[in-house]
Amino acid sequence: MDRAKQRLKDQSKKVKWIVADAADFSAPEHYDFWHDRAAFHFLTNEQSIRNYIETVQKHLNKNGNLVIGTFSENGPKKCSGLEIKQYSETTMTNQFKTHFEKIKCIKIDHKTPFDTNQNFVFCWFKKIT
Repeated sequence: MDRAKQRLKDQSKKVKWIVADAADFSAPEHYDFWHDRAAFHFLTNEQSIRNYIETVQKHLNKNGNLVIGTFSENGPKKCSGLEIKQYSETTMTNQFKTHFEKIKCIKIDHKTPFDTNQNFVFCWFKKIT
């Protein structure tokens, strides 16, 4: 977060920075936009996944946007020594379909600082309920 704040300079003051455990996060307010880049795939048990989805559903405004990036089925099986859960466009859509409409999903390769590639799937959803 410190590096992101440094990159944004004065613009970083316009961002509300929240540090929390994604599995049991209690959002302090409601949001129009929720972005998760590489946290969701660290939730590997079904209860943590359900808690996360419930939190997003409860705290994202109707017609709010959710953009979430996770390791794809072609991505690594571990990250930083931790187990992860891989996703495809279909499995991501199935996780969120009760309260969200899929707008678009894309796959991208992320080049790490260690000169390796990690394949991600990014999905954009709109809250419908």
